[in-house]
Amino acid sequence: MATSSSTTLVALCSSLTTQCKISNAQNPPLSKSLCLSKPNSGSLSKTTQNLSSSSLIFSKRPTFFANPPKFSESEALVVEAEPEVPVSEANPEPAATQVVEVAKEEPPKREEIFAVVMVGSRQYIVIPGRWLYVQRLKGANVNDKVNLNKVLLVGTRTSAYIGKPVVTNATVHAVVEEQGLDAKKIVFKYKKKKNYRRNIGHRQPNTRIRITGITGYQDYPVSTLDS
Repeated sequence: MATSSSTTLVALCSSLTTQCKISNAQNPPLSKSLCLSKPNSGSLSKTTQNLSSSSLIFSKRPTFFANPPKFSESEALVVEAEPEVPVSEANPEPAATQVVEVAKEEPPKREEIFAVVMVGSRQYIVIPGRWLYVQRLKGANVNDKVNLNKVLLVGTRTSAYIGKPVVTNATVHAVVEEQGLDAKKIVFKYKKKKNYRRNIGHRQPNTRIRITGITGYQDYPVSTLDS
């Protein structure tokens, strides 16, 4: 029995070893396969080509403009800087501008004189250069020259000419500027307990004149405070 058992054990061990060898032969270890495999030059060249092509693909940047913009010649000229022209005898430096102050001509001073003149039934104080409204001057048109002879008084800065009743030979010169009407005035009439009411409007005609001068008073005797 002992011999038979030993023989069976030996047979089992031999069979196990054979099976292990067969399995190792069918499935070699990875480390050995990697170490024992010889490098192939063709495969290396293919891999390097693939890597280079992939690197070129990633190295390219995306282009935003398929067709780059073209500039015209006029725009290109504007972009270019103008060359500096040296200062020479042909192109001298511009002379400094001289500011010349021109004295303004003062308008002539008006003669300090006034007069009191009667037009119709009213008296007006007139000064050369000014305008005023007077009662309607019959037969006078626009731009007509008018002479007013009823001068009651003429006064200057140093003397006065008082008429008795008028200053003889004194004349006020004027120009007609406009023929118009005064503002409307309401005339209202009313009687109590009689149912009587009247509302009437009236516009008095007038004339606008501008005084141009006063002359002819120099020969009249001057009135002073002493006299």
